[in-house]
Amino acid sequence: MKYYFILGNNTALAIAELNALLNLKNPQLLALDFLMAEIEEEINPEKIISRLGGTIKIGLIRDILTKGASQNQINEVAIKIAANRQKKSDPGKFNFGFSVYGDGEFNKKDLGIKIKNYFSSQQLSSRFVISRERTLSSVVITQNKLLKRGVEIVGLKKDGQVFIGETLAVQPFKDLSLRDFGRPARDDLSGMLPPKLAMAMINLAQLNSDEDIIIDPFCGSGTLINEAALMGYKNLFGSDISKRAIDDTYTNFSWLKDLYKIENVKLKLAVRNVLALSKFIKSESVDDIITEPFLGPQRGMINFASVISELENLYSGAIKEFRKVLKTGGKVVMVWPSFYGQRAISPSYEGFEIMNLLPENLKTSPLLQSSLSPRANPIYSRSGQKVFREIVVLKKK
Repeated sequence: MKYYFILGNNTALAIAELNALLNLKNPQLLALDFLMAEIEEEINPEKIISRLGGTIKIGLIRDILTKGASQNQINEVAIKIAANRQKKSDPGKFNFGFSVYGDGEFNKKDLGIKIKNYFSSQQLSSRFVISRERTLSSVVITQNKLLKRGVEIVGLKKDGQVFIGETLAVQPFKDLSLRDFGRPARDDLSGMLPPKLAMAMINLAQLNSDEDIIIDPFCGSGTLINEAALMGYKNLFGSDISKRAIDDTYTNFSWLKDLYKIENVKLKLAVRNVLALSKFIKSESVDDIITEPFLGPQRGMINFASVISELENLYSGAIKEFRKVLKTGGKVVMVWPSFYGQRAISPSYEGFEIMNLLPENLKTSPLLQSSLSPRANPIYSRSGQKVFREIVVLKKK
């Protein structure tokens, strides 16, 4: 079955996360935000998207029209998709919308009229959901019940072909917003890891089971701890040099545990220096380390040469400790900061190898280069940020 994935702003990271979760075989990046992949076994889009940080929509490609396809052919496919979906939908007015990806254009007005006329001929009430943008957002799709009592039809033109599909699941934006901005303990001054990034980092670890022992030795306010618990991982350890960070982690975890009725999680928290990690964690006992270390000062005048040197020393020392406590084959998923216009941070990672995260056929795709670091690792950034995050996955040799 051919599935499509509508990607968020950080294209390379979204693809790396999907690859880690679904082991993609020769996927096609048809546009900066549109990935198509053949997946042999049917997947559960709602379940999968609930644990993806970088994917906005998941859908099925229903038809691929060859070069020279007319608007009437496109309309016929769209009507068929809408009609089939209506038969499975809840009763009531049927809402439908159309999103266009890539550079090609579609006559959405004509398509909307044809679908509406079809439903009228069937004595069925329908409404064409439109937007000022070329694509319908997750918010518009959810508010207009296009997944429960309607359909979003998606179209893309590429190299003379027309790809047409229907969306099956969208990112749970309300939950993500709540976990980001609704958590009780926030430290805006020090900065906080976004839940979407935490989810992606956990997926990149490709954990073996929900019993894996996971530690975050720079746990901050506990975002990684929370997201790992929400994904069902049961053995979690968080530490930080700051007592306030540990208190915030405990507060946020207690809030999340009550909110989502999380049970059977063994969480240990401690105020500890990462450079002494092996003194309080048993040798070769940890399956995975997933963490965002201190990224350096975020405000004021910054001496970048000095900051980069200090961070390299901190990260090198931390990675040395990680090697002592990790099992052979265990992974470290961590953030290395990237300062605009400055040399890349290069800590020592002796005893580890940097893992390739992208499908082989996409490594050199021109569409990905702007979201990759010079080391070909995914970059995570949000609008207005001065420090980009390079996502690095190390595997213990």
